[in-house]
Amino acid sequence: MTTQRYDTISFLSDYGTRDEFVGIVKCVIADLAPHAKVIDLTHDVPPFDVRAGSLALARCISYVPTGIVLAVVDPGVGTARRAVAVSVGAGRGVLIGPDNGLLSMGTALAGGAESAVVLNNPEYQLATPGATFAGRDIFAPAAAHLCNGVPLSALGDPIDPNLLLPGVVPLSRKEGDGLVAEITWVDRYGNCQLNVGPDEVATFGTTLSITFSTATGERVNRSASVVPNFSAIGGGIGLVIDSFGMLAICVDRGSAAESLSIGVGDAVTLSAHSDPTGVSTTVQLRRNPAHSE
Repeated sequence: MTTQRYDTISFLSDYGTRDEFVGIVKCVIADLAPHAKVIDLTHDVPPFDVRAGSLALARCISYVPTGIVLAVVDPGVGTARRAVAVSVGAGRGVLIGPDNGLLSMGTALAGGAESAVVLNNPEYQLATPGATFAGRDIFAPAAAHLCNGVPLSALGDPIDPNLLLPGVVPLSRKEGDGLVAEITWVDRYGNCQLNVGPDEVATFGTTLSITFSTATGERVNRSASVVPNFSAIGGGIGLVIDSFGMLAICVDRGSAAESLSIGVGDAVTLSAHSDPTGVSTTVQLRRNPAHSE
């Protein structure tokens, strides 16, 4: 049987880049599998935020090359939570990380888990002075050894992939004549991605009412048109169909999150627009000098 080897590791974490954590993980990989290329997807997932990491991985997974995906957002590191490797795509890829829901959406979007192991074979781990850096001691060696052709089954005991912990996926819900959505992601430009696609609001027309509460508790109702790009917004706010096919509340060349005092986790109700005057409360929009996605 031909042994599967990989050349690429796509790496996502909440490590940030201020400390040496990302560099050490990449050093371990380079030492064990010098031929492997490491692609940094992001290391700015909010600390401990497994759901944000899961959503980031879901946004990336369709674009990562064949190979290993190393994902580490691991607030339970050092506890009884399992470290796992999950094979997807008929062996074309393996997702490595903690079994805390982080890998769930990425695994599903990659076609579903075909097999999985717990990373509990010390032969393919680093000796550790402490239990709080699994990225260095468990996950990075596993990724590197897979790149070297070590079979997945050698890394640890098999487990039922159907029993991996699911992620917490925010779902929109109908409420009266509206659709209650959630802001799942605010990018560096202040665009606020919703967990709603344009087809879900097609019956509302091309101009919608958006109702939300600001950080100060003020209840705000605005109108916004569904548009294909930022420039089409004109003044005020718009619902842009973003690069992932979801609706995002945006301001042309400005931050919708800052201007409207909204952020990740906030509820937003979308409904058919019926007020011809458009705005029922005043919100000042502050301009930023540049904007792109």
